[in-house]
Amino acid sequence: MKFFKLALAAAAATAALSGAAMAEEVSLSYNVGIASDYVFRGVSQTQEDPQVFGGVDLGYGIGYAGVWASNVDFGTSDPSIEVDLYGGIKPTVGDATLDFGVLYYGYSEDKGLTPGKFSYTELKAAVSKPVGKVTLGAAVYWSPEWPGDLGSATYAEVNGSVPLSEKFSLSAALGKQSIEDAADYTTWNVGVGYALTEKLALDVRYWDTSEHDFGDIYKSRVAVSLKAAF
Repeated sequence: MKFFKLALAAAAATAALSGAAMAEEVSLSYNVGIASDYVFRGVSQTQEDPQVFGGVDLGYGIGYAGVWASNVDFGTSDPSIEVDLYGGIKPTVGDATLDFGVLYYGYSEDKGLTPGKFSYTELKAAVSKPVGKVTLGAAVYWSPEWPGDLGSATYAEVNGSVPLSEKFSLSAALGKQSIEDAADYTTWNVGVGYALTEKLALDVRYWDTSEHDFGDIYKSRVAVSLKAAF
């Protein structure tokens, strides 16, 4: 928790120093898509069934906020809908972009904006930096209470992406999910993106985890998604 307090303080100081250069324009963008499977940190959130999703993002200077929704299926009678709320700031230091934010993962059977049976909150600290044609990144997410009363949880990831041509790109990530009162696991993914148009993109991605014994939803899979952004 001390790490996040220091990170947020540093972000606030950076934002104050760059305040004069902040672009005072509000931007609004939308996205909608479909996928063969909703995979989150290597784990299927739809029992390996298709996903339909969409979201709205608001930007103002280095600040951002948004809402995103998707169908889910955890193998029980509930929940069936996930609605995420998030916000934060993205200051820059040289050619590196920082990202400090808060995310709330809400589910249809939980009420209000507080953690419930399924819902939970995470704090995020991330950085990305171009190195030649490659963009490298790292991120840490921390939750004070994981669903199921499993205590605090941390997800740490390193990632990278590189353009292969004008329309093709390659990206990959390696992460570890650690939960206070549950077993940890490692996850990784690698995929190719293709820009069908300026607003429509296709992604084909291989996912896997270190713990296939946790069940079928933790096993290796390939997910295909089609996303429109405008």
